[in-house]
Amino acid sequence: MNKLSSKNILVGISGGIAAYKSAELIRLFKKADANVRVCMTNGAQEFITPLTLQALSGNPVHSTLLDPDAEAGMGHIELARWADLLVIAPATADLMARMRAGMADDLLTTLVLASNAPVHIAPAMNQQMWAHPATQDNVAELAKYHHIHGPAAGEQACGDVGYGRMLEPQEIVDAVVGTLNQTINTSDVEQQLAGKRVLITAGPTREPLDPVRYLTNRSSGKMGYAIAEAAAAMGAEVVLVSGPTQLSVSDHIKRVDIETAEQMLSAVTSEVENCDIFIAAAAVADYRLKEVATKKMKKQGSGLHLELEQNPDILATTSIANPDLFTVGFAAETNDVIEYATGKLKRKQLNMIVANQVGINKGFDKDSNQVDILTADGEHITLPEMNKKQLAFDILDIICQTYHKEKPHAL
Repeated sequence: MNKLSSKNILVGISGGIAAYKSAELIRLFKKADANVRVCMTNGAQEFITPLTLQALSGNPVHSTLLDPDAEAGMGHIELARWADLLVIAPATADLMARMRAGMADDLLTTLVLASNAPVHIAPAMNQQMWAHPATQDNVAELAKYHHIHGPAAGEQACGDVGYGRMLEPQEIVDAVVGTLNQTINTSDVEQQLAGKRVLITAGPTREPLDPVRYLTNRSSGKMGYAIAEAAAAMGAEVVLVSGPTQLSVSDHIKRVDIETAEQMLSAVTSEVENCDIFIAAAAVADYRLKEVATKKMKKQGSGLHLELEQNPDILATTSIANPDLFTVGFAAETNDVIEYATGKLKRKQLNMIVANQVGINKGFDKDSNQVDILTADGEHITLPEMNKKQLAFDILDIICQTYHKEKPHAL
């Protein structure tokens, strides 16, 4: 089923070089049989012409807050009522700052406030602007109300390399589709975990090389955070041990922030007492530098040799030390996913493992995922690709079913 068919999609475009990608985004939405209208800021019109987007969308482009051709001159209200979805791509640092402040000083920001439709934001900016604490603070606040898609890492128009590139149009379409029909009414969620204490790890770890550099991975933490929110909605007391992420979590969830694998193990060991279920969704670095430099390392000839040592295995250590704990692992693999996941399940003495393939455009830093779930008693359950928020509930449903089989008097 085409989830975008007959949807009214309002595409908002702000003033960045990535605005040229918006033309392809509009084309893809139209190809999916959606109705598309476009709103441009003044800055956006410096990068791409309204005429181009009018031709692609089949509708006049909107840019004026008070439209004399609209009913009662209130074009922004008509547009706000019309839209089923707002997709802002690109969203500049300036636009997100104004959105975070609740400003309505142009048509696009006014539409965000005037519409009750879901808002999807695809950030695009210089890598340093994206990394700036003010931008990260704005993104964290906006993520409480809206869907944030990206940005991606790579070479930028200015010549810099890093996070800040807008996602490709097809990736944005896929992310939008992944959120449709996935809204969870938590008041209707069965309280299957009422009275249970659930410990969850999420995100990457950072292993320092020197005072300014570290080893890490591409995990965004989205899956672990979604599981934490879902477990809380299902009645559990939740403790979330998180590596560095750009995500926020509900106030009723206890969050413990760490950076390194050793810090994560220490936090898990401290929190695991009296826990009923441990879900290790974090992507923990396997290795760390044997000796961390106290000063910034300088170039030395043509290469650099780093001596690494293995980090503690948090999942195996916790599982073996707590045999009564129901332990769920995650296996993110680029190949032979089921084979490697089965090995981890047995080797680490787990009750269950959630396996997924990662790589380019798969798993990490996406809003959707597809997983296979393997249990210690030989069950193999495949869940189709879906939004991670919905996937979290489906995973927890299976955890509860398996937990009940193994501990029939516990739930």
